[in-house]
Amino acid sequence: MVNRMRDATICVYLGEEIAQYGFPDGHPWTTTRMDAFWQEATRQSLSSKVVIADPVMAQPEQLHSFHTPQYVELVKRCSDAGEGFLDHGDTPAFPGIYEAAAYVVGSAVAAAEQIMQQRFRRIFIPIAGLHHAQPDVAGGFCVFNDAAVVVKHLRKQHGIKKIAYVDIDAHHGDGVFYPFEADPHLIFADIHEDGRYLYPWCGSEDETGVGPAYGTKVNIPMAPDASDADFFSAWPRIEALLMEHKPEFIILQCGADSLKNDPLTHLAFSTAAHSHAATRLCHMAETLGHGRVLALGGGGYNLSNVAQGWSAVLRALIEAPIIPAQP
Repeated sequence: MVNRMRDATICVYLGEEIAQYGFPDGHPWTTTRMDAFWQEATRQSLSSKVVIADPVMAQPEQLHSFHTPQYVELVKRCSDAGEGFLDHGDTPAFPGIYEAAAYVVGSAVAAAEQIMQQRFRRIFIPIAGLHHAQPDVAGGFCVFNDAAVVVKHLRKQHGIKKIAYVDIDAHHGDGVFYPFEADPHLIFADIHEDGRYLYPWCGSEDETGVGPAYGTKVNIPMAPDASDADFFSAWPRIEALLMEHKPEFIILQCGADSLKNDPLTHLAFSTAAHSHAATRLCHMAETLGHGRVLALGGGGYNLSNVAQGWSAVLRALIEAPIIPAQP
């Protein structure tokens, strides 16, 4: 870890280990996304206001908390061979993909642990939020599901039950939603492009949780070309859900592919949406008395949008007021 500042409350995980989570041969998820973000954050003088942490590699037992051992072994084999697909065609293997994906997961778990140990109040990981990976298969460029592993870690190591997962990526967070669909303590809220028009073709408004989890999930599909006005109109539903259930930890997946002019999606948000989501989630975490917010970068395939959207999230994490604990 570098840039140690005793008064810093915000941390960012950066390093080649997670930057290398990217695909070759003209794939839209490139290895340049982290650098594009950090150059913009530096230009905006945000980099001097945070602590930088080095990536951490996940151990097999951490991956196994959500993923099947058979799938983890498949990723290893394909990684060693440097070829093959880990899903039905969107997520190709490349040499070292296992290590790169394991660093994403390990960094997310380490970040959650730092928050729980009160070393930092809020943390941002730009290359993270791989929300399509299922327990036994990759999906949508996502190999291992770091957010899901964080949920498992928080429960096992800290006994935290109520965890909020908020997703503003253009794609539905199916790899988090369906594995936890019947879990009443995973509070799930997702604003995304309508699944009738975009992968993974799901996340309809009537998907609100099943069995004991009914009513603990909110899916808000948006029509193509939905604007900031649509986002701000929908957002209060997310705040109402979280304040009703009072989560003890908040995860934000802030994919920049919901911003206007992304080459793979059709929403038209501006960075105001990302800033508002991060600011309000920080406020809710403070109001609930713990302040715990972990932000994960998610998707985004227009490098300017990635740089601007993630910088807006980082600025919100830095500038959102902290409410001192009551004596």
